Amino acid sequence: MTQVANKSEIKARVITTTPRLPDRIFRAIMTFGGIFSFLVLGAIFIYLFQRSAPVFQEFGLKFVTGSQWVSGDGLPASQGSTDPAVFGLFPMLYGSLLVAVVAMVIAVPISISLAFGIVFYLPKKLSTLFTVVTDLAASIPSVIFGLWGLFVLVPHASYWARLLNQYLGFIPIFSSEFPTFDQSPFVAGLVLSIMITPIITSVAREIFSQTPLELIQGAYALGATKAAMIKTVAMPFGRSGIVGGAMLGLGRALGETVAVFFVLNLVYDSVNWSHILESNGGSIASLIVAKYGEASPFEIAGLFGAGLVLFMLTLAANLVAAAIVTRTLSQVKTGKKK
Repeated sequence: MTQVANKSEIKARVITTTPRLPDRIFRAIMTFGGIFSFLVLGAIFIYLFQRSAPVFQEFGLKFVTGSQWVSGDGLPASQGSTDPAVFGLFPMLYGSLLVAVVAMVIAVPISISLAFGIVFYLPKKLSTLFTVVTDLAASIPSVIFGLWGLFVLVPHASYWARLLNQYLGFIPIFSSEFPTFDQSPFVAGLVLSIMITPIITSVAREIFSQTPLELIQGAYALGATKAAMIKTVAMPFGRSGIVGGAMLGLGRALGETVAVFFVLNLVYDSVNWSHILESNGGSIASLIVAKYGEASPFEIAGLFGAGLVLFMLTLAANLVAAAIVTRTLSQVKTGKKK
């Protein structure tokens, strides 16, 4: 028969809120990583600002709003140049946004459909196979997409652009005064859409796969079809993932260099406002690639200024995405719908 220990030998369990050592180490590592990332971003911003200071001192806000990029003799007018350099970034800035929007319009619906198919429709084996292929496609270098787009996709995309112009030319964005469709924003956006589709699909798939099983089974128990369950349960739950994945793809589309450089006809002194089928466009990243090798010191400062503008544009897109994700998560937690 066991004996009961004396009450003096029984020690009360100490309840404390102090984190354990592994938790403290993990928290310290994560805090250091966040602070280090912030410092790196700050260092990049300061470096770009310092290198581009001569251009902003010379042109001011006109560097962003101007529509001419003339190398001249590589010297500014303030130094008495007879053929001064004039740098205006607006056509390239607008071109970057236009190509990115075309890519997003094509990629986001396809990515969401693929994510839903992988999570809710395909059998387990096929779902695993498609997941591996999607993740692998997201890691393919951009130069591969650029070469593939130039030699394989461009001939087909030109034919599709010609059909759009022929049958939908009454819509301004599909009209074109010139019958050349080889290196248009449409083709560049199509190549970028293929590049960013695996990224958006991977993020959306991961979020949709975490949809609570009790919510899914509850929807089925109430008689909902799979499509109705996706609309009422999976879509609201994964809205933040869709936004986050889309903004991640947008960031890559804005900063993509080589692929756009291969398939887009860069025009530095005119803005292609809405004719996405015309062989006329621009991109900040492609401008930097095209001009850097033969640029004078003053033009290099202009290219650093272009990089600074692209950096700020991408940062703004990420901040907007973070705000949308935070708001969406709060609405999901409180059960509110806008």
